Amino acid sequence: MVLIIVLMLLFSYLLIATGHLTGVNKAAIATFLGTISWVVFVIWSKDFSQEVFLSSVGRAAAIVMFLLATMSIIEILNNNGCFDFINEWIRTRNPKRLLWTITLATFVLSATLDNLATTMLMLVIMHSIVRSRSQRMLIGSAIVLAACCGGCFTVIGDCTGLLLWGDEAVTATQFSARLALPALVAWIVPTIFINRELPGRLDIEWTVAPYRGDDTRLNRWQRLLMLVVGIGGLWFIPTFLSLTRLSPFLGALCVLAVLWVVNEAFNRKLMNADQMSQRRFPRVLQYGAIQQMLFVMGIMLGFGAAAETGVLSAIARWVEANVGSIWIIGIISGFLSGLIDMFTIAVSDISIAQSLHGLTAATGPYAQNGAFWLITAYTTAVGGCLLSVGSACGIALMQMEHIRLSWYLRRIAPKVLIGWLLGMAVLYAETILF
Repeated sequence: MVLIIVLMLLFSYLLIATGHLTGVNKAAIATFLGTISWVVFVIWSKDFSQEVFLSSVGRAAAIVMFLLATMSIIEILNNNGCFDFINEWIRTRNPKRLLWTITLATFVLSATLDNLATTMLMLVIMHSIVRSRSQRMLIGSAIVLAACCGGCFTVIGDCTGLLLWGDEAVTATQFSARLALPALVAWIVPTIFINRELPGRLDIEWTVAPYRGDDTRLNRWQRLLMLVVGIGGLWFIPTFLSLTRLSPFLGALCVLAVLWVVNEAFNRKLMNADQMSQRRFPRVLQYGAIQQMLFVMGIMLGFGAAAETGVLSAIARWVEANVGSIWIIGIISGFLSGLIDMFTIAVSDISIAQSLHGLTAATGPYAQNGAFWLITAYTTAVGGCLLSVGSACGIALMQMEHIRLSWYLRRIAPKVLIGWLLGMAVLYAETILF
């Protein structure tokens, strides 16, 4: 049983890493892994417990429900034109200003919303205004990097941080305080290099605001209010958790419910007339969201089954005996994230560590807010940008702009590597000082 499950994990790693070559969707691979692993475990195990299985499902479902809520929030905001403010803000032909404003907006939004949803939103905006494909490839790469860096320094911006927060391995305040500066360095340094490759003037075509149907365009204060309810509500979730001790996804669902009511109140004339607003790209966003949720569920179920076999504890003991340094583990994990997938490697590290030390240790690097959890969150998120296939955001960019892996490896990867290592150095200095 153990051999079969381990081989399935390794084979899944291989298929996920080569998905851009084989064309096999990694969400399908993860879903197959998660289901078959538990089937194999039930067939061979003599001490199967329904409570253990439901516990594994519960951890995965909490993240999936959070993703569902945030994806729905960003779709409601987009359909009502709440992100049109970004188009107004970045309206310029100056390449430096455009690059920094759109990546800054990406960095900030991804810290609150899911980084894949933020990436898709910004890539669509960028694609609609920049006509040159070569310029879109550079700016799009900077957007992906900003989304991954922005998402990694908050507990609600990335699935890894959400998982650590749900397991109480980290607290929201300490997590953001420790990772904010490394994330900024990892975003700013490569973006400076990308900025130098842009021409003096961008080939831009500004389009008029999209027509949304009869009486569907909300006025500015209504759109601004919806934006505050959606984004501000998500920022309130850590406070919600500290007050209620309930799972973060309940807070996200509460924000979605409030925004939904506001949406229907503002659009009551449209809904009464049975005329829905014109949508620009929610189908694309929805399709990517479903894949992401299935992928997360599958990976977590697969590692849940592996943890019950005891093989992860054996791996943890071998790693501590032969590798030892959590920083070396972090560097290796970063490179593997770029090659395979950042969330897959993050879950691997977290599951292996927790199988030996529990959810948190009393003291040391595996304690609450310990260095290991911070290193894992940072190195896997930014390391996933070393290759464009290492994250769902990078794959979205490859598909939208038809980017080849060889181009990304030659033009973007060295820049990301420099920023990633410098951010790692900042995180190391913070660990020594604090």
